[in-house]
Amino acid sequence: MANIDTERARDQAIEHIERKRRYWIDAAIFTVGMLIILAIWAIIEYHNAGGWPTKGFARASGIHDEWSSWVVYPAIAWVLLTATISTGVHLRRPISENRIKHEMEHLAH
Repeated sequence: MANIDTERARDQAIEHIERKRRYWIDAAIFTVGMLIILAIWAIIEYHNAGGWPTKGFARASGIHDEWSSWVVYPAIAWVLLTATISTGVHLRRPISENRIKHEMEHLAH
């Protein structure tokens, strides 16, 4: 019986490690993707505005010396997606044997 519990705990630990590893890989991929989007945005806006944003940021692209701030929206999506994935990884813990027993007793009544 103890061997089965140890094996089950080991399997759950391995699964949790794999989830954390996937999270860090996904976070790295999302970060590289966001950096690529940021670079594309800077090149496009530099070209459209005719230089650096000396007059700040505008809602529309193509205004001289003003850059559009559309890159904020994918950045917000990136932060929300990364936070959601992180929450799922860190809050999704293996279920303990005590919790299972407690739930079984609760359902029996």
